[in-house]
Amino acid sequence: METIKSLFHDILGIGAVVVTFLVHTVGRLGYAGVILLMALESSFVPFPSEVVVPPAGYLASLGQMNIFLVILSGIVGSILGSLLNYWIASRFGRDFLLKYSKYFFINTEKFARFEVFFNTHGEITTFVGRLIPVIRQYISFPAGLVRMNLKKFIFYTGLGAAIWCTVLAYVGYFVGNNIDIIKENIDYIMYFIFPALILLVIIYMIIYKYHKKRETIS
Repeated sequence: METIKSLFHDILGIGAVVVTFLVHTVGRLGYAGVILLMALESSFVPFPSEVVVPPAGYLASLGQMNIFLVILSGIVGSILGSLLNYWIASRFGRDFLLKYSKYFFINTEKFARFEVFFNTHGEITTFVGRLIPVIRQYISFPAGLVRMNLKKFIFYTGLGAAIWCTVLAYVGYFVGNNIDIIKENIDYIMYFIFPALILLVIIYMIIYKYHKKRETIS
């Protein structure tokens, strides 16, 4: 967890100048700017949402944007960027990985087990992954590799993005566009999100094992 937090701080440490630039960019492009930047953030481009959505939330507090449309734009952008990763992994990654699997210390059997796992637990994995810094940008790749059901992928990606974009938008709405204050508030919120995610996974595994046990008995 400390490693993730360290990476999280590194990503956020881009300075007030960039945040100011993004405020002006979003101000000029409006919701289309939020969609575009969030699509970049959710693709393989290392671009943090923490400096995209809060400035839009700040503009909403000034009456220049609508907070709900900011969140919706963030969700749409997140889904679009994730779909790009999904398509790349599905179209090129799967064949590449299987062809050169020995160089990645992966054999066909291991890949098959991974495929079974993700097809069984892909929903919870995608949802939780969307709420973890750094991981959320790349959780779409394994989903694409195993060709997870596209409707489920979009739904759970959107659900996770909705929570994350809501948090970021309201942080910007209430604290403004000061990067240091944004970092402090997001840090505080993450202390609640991580335990909630762990609890969610535990509950999911209990329910899953319960249903598996019932299926075995019947």
